[in-house]
Amino acid sequence: MPGPHDVPAARGLVEAVREFLERDVLPEASGRRRFHALVAANLLTMVERELELGPAQAEEHRERLAALGFGSDAELARAIRAGELDGRYGEVRAALLEAVAAKLAVANPAYPAAPEGASAISKP
Repeated sequence: MPGPHDVPAARGLVEAVREFLERDVLPEASGRRRFHALVAANLLTMVERELELGPAQAEEHRERLAALGFGSDAELARAIRAGELDGRYGEVRAALLEAVAAKLAVANPAYPAAPEGASAISKP
C-alpha cells in the first residue's frame, strides 16, 4: 500500500543499512567497533521484524486485552495489582504468555520456547 512517502519505504531503508553493516563494516571491523556494528545490525534486524510483525501483533494484543475486558495494558495491570482477576488466573496467564511470545518474536525469535506444559510463570 503506497503511503505518503516515496520509495524506498522504511523497511527498505532499514534493510539497506543492516546489509551495509553486515557486508561492508563488519568484515573490516575489529574490537569495540566490531562489537558496536554487530549490536547495530542486530537492532536493525529487530526493527525489520517489528515493521513486519508489528501491525498484526498490535491488533492481536488489542483483541487479547478486549477479551479480558480492558482497553490498555495500564488498565490490566491496575486490575491485576488490585486482585480483580485472581479468579481468572488461567485466562490472564494465557493472555500474558501470548503477549510475551509476540515480544520475543520481534526481539529474539531464536529464544527457546518452554516445553509443552512447562512454564517459567508459576501460580503462587
